[in-house]
Amino acid sequence: MAERYDVIVAGLGALGSAAAYHLARRGRSVLGFDRLTPPHSQGSHHGKTRIIREAYFEDPRYVPMVQSAYDLWRVLERETGRELLREVGGLMIGVPGGSLVAGAKRSADEHGLPYETLAADDIRRRYPALRVDDDMQALLEPRAGVLFSEACVQAHLDAARAAGARLRFGEPVTGWSAGADGVRVDTSGSTWLADRLVLCSGAWMAGLVPELQRSLEVERQVLCWFEPAEPASCAPERLPIFLIEHERERYFYGFPDFGDGVKVAIHHEGQAVDPEGVSRDVAAHETATIRDLTRRFLPGASARMSDAAVCLYTNTPDRNFIVDFHPDHPGVLVASPCSGHGFKFSAVLGSAVADLIERRPPSIDLEMFRFR
Repeated sequence: MAERYDVIVAGLGALGSAAAYHLARRGRSVLGFDRLTPPHSQGSHHGKTRIIREAYFEDPRYVPMVQSAYDLWRVLERETGRELLREVGGLMIGVPGGSLVAGAKRSADEHGLPYETLAADDIRRRYPALRVDDDMQALLEPRAGVLFSEACVQAHLDAARAAGARLRFGEPVTGWSAGADGVRVDTSGSTWLADRLVLCSGAWMAGLVPELQRSLEVERQVLCWFEPAEPASCAPERLPIFLIEHERERYFYGFPDFGDGVKVAIHHEGQAVDPEGVSRDVAAHETATIRDLTRRFLPGASARMSDAAVCLYTNTPDRNFIVDFHPDHPGVLVASPCSGHGFKFSAVLGSAVADLIERRPPSIDLEMFRFR
């Protein structure tokens, strides 16, 4: 008979590594699988950095979640002795009535968050690297910053293993079945048994949950790094993270230079792809719009493109996440911090997954992430 575990976690990227950590830390026997060896460059967690921000323009309901995530990232830093989060401030830039500025202000006001409103002249004077249009303004939030994404995943994996989790890499989950006596999980290497199964397979989720095939779209995103012509103005001490709504509901975002260039990208607008066959090469024509936006808004950082990479978004129709038990199998939890804005929440979603597996009320409100 196969050895039996309390929980099997399928997928050990951003959320899977966090779920394995929180479950093992609570004393559960955990077995985790990943098709590759995270952190890796084939999914959604690579690219060195991710934004963390508090005045959440998408929906005020995310604010308590991200506040809890801040706390848990700091706990993980102390536990592992690594820098994972650096608060450099954040600028939400756009026209005053646009989705970005108005949405960030709504969340900040509803939750009593500190912020400052800057006119275009204020932005240009305070942050010389930026050139914004005269009709734009910014909401400056002091606690926004950067998560060092591969370091975050590695920290969760190391801490999970230290807490007793067994992690198997290069072994994809190929199928599963569930019944009254638990779950059976098939991998490329063997068959395994557990009381509960957590599916955190990101861009490969639809292959394990066919019910989601029509609902999930995998989107190919291109990330670029530029060598700044004016390095001092692009350092973290002089340039916060920024999101710019350059046209109505079209977003461009970027990071200061942490030593490997200024990272910039477009939020959404990518090509729908199959994760099994996605091209990882970036053609020159794919960077043209990013180059143009960088020249327009960040002219001091557009000297030379030093690197480019491909990242995958896994989008739901409402651009929220999915964290819920399978409608037909109450022992199988589907969890994906998807739609291109989930990494910052992975620490707190991992804790919430552990709550759900233990049949406890989760510490955060997950209602908008239900299957329905």
